[in-house]
Amino acid sequence: MTALLPPSTNHQYHGSRYAAWFLALYGVGWIVPGMIHSFLPDGGAEAIAGLDLSHNRKLILGLFAWAGATQIAHGIVTLVVALFYRSLVPLFLVVSLLERILLSWSAWIGEGKAGGHHPPEHYGSLILVPVILFFLALALRPGAVHPRGPK
Repeated sequence: MTALLPPSTNHQYHGSRYAAWFLALYGVGWIVPGMIHSFLPDGGAEAIAGLDLSHNRKLILGLFAWAGATQIAHGIVTLVVALFYRSLVPLFLVVSLLERILLSWSAWIGEGKAGGHHPPEHYGSLILVPVILFFLALALRPGAVHPRGPK
């Protein structure tokens, strides 16, 4: 495994362990929907998102499978960072925050609002923006609770 991954950087992380734990949970939160999109017969498009698959069914399912593949990969890398490379936790939280802001923008203000349909992910993104901000603040706070207890 050491040929694939460098040694852990957890000892270099000075933020809260809770931020790292949240990032691990967030990574799992990517993997599970990715598996749904990749392996459910309808990719969750109809059963969960409530989309009408009567037009371009193959295209919609193909896009869901593509999204699922990227979600699984993104989730695995996020989980690895949370568990072994905690010095990157603040960076991954910033990237996650940017992603959720852009998802929320496109769903509620940009082109995504045109259809008026909002799958669960649209609501989840709105909720996650302040949650990620909170954990980012914990990750950046010097002298926070460390992986091995208070400093």
